[in-house]
Amino acid sequence: MATYIVGDLHGCFDELQLLLKQVNYNPKQDELLLTGDLVARGAKSLECLRFVKDPQNNAKTILGNHDLHLLATLLGIKKVKPNDKVDAIFEAEDRSELQNWLRNQPLLIKHSKYGFLLAHAGISPEWNLAETIACAREAETVLQSDDYADYIARMYENTPDHWSAEWQGIERWRYIINVFTRMRFCYEDKRLDFACKLPVEEAPNELKPWFELDNPLFNQQEIIFGHWASLMGKADKPNIYALDTGCAWGNHLTMIRWEDKQIFTQERLK
Repeated sequence: MATYIVGDLHGCFDELQLLLKQVNYNPKQDELLLTGDLVARGAKSLECLRFVKDPQNNAKTILGNHDLHLLATLLGIKKVKPNDKVDAIFEAEDRSELQNWLRNQPLLIKHSKYGFLLAHAGISPEWNLAETIACAREAETVLQSDDYADYIARMYENTPDHWSAEWQGIERWRYIINVFTRMRFCYEDKRLDFACKLPVEEAPNELKPWFELDNPLFNQQEIIFGHWASLMGKADKPNIYALDTGCAWGNHLTMIRWEDKQIFTQERLK
């Protein structure tokens, strides 16, 4: 039995199938985890959703920012972006079933055997392990509630940019969602920044990747994330594994076999 973790799919279904073929993935024995952002930009977002949803494939995913945006568009809260290429989802006969399944996916997975954390964007530099798990479960409960559409409608803001255990309601929930699905850079005082889209080497000196800030958790806990394609799989820090390598942008899809940390890649198909 092997545990495989794959970076952001973004609709790159054919590339995923070739990657799984490389390792002779057997869903009856092996486990497949995904870093979220199953949809948008690639041509086969619908196929990606259906594949991960099908229990026969023994796959699990976490929610990414594009997955949440898909929910917002399905709810009519936001307009579809042409480059997202998700029309097939809107026209699918199982649209409602897929929508309900997607909103019930977790923001965080703590692996039951190996103990690693899987989060789409990362872990707040202000959280310990207990806070990380508790905050994920809290926000998941909101997304799985009857009022989830109201919360999704109010998630499109960049504040608050720091953590306080005293936050309540939408402010608390928004910070949690932003950490798990949107975070990249932070200031030295651990405030979140959402303005900078530059590569790490070109970013202002006052900004650091979240995983480079001082948090004992980052040295104690193995963390796997996607979301940040420009890193091209290089977090340059022990215990931190970046798996989004921008397949939908013409690069490649990346997978790690956890037992021996071997990396497998599949180039974007033309």
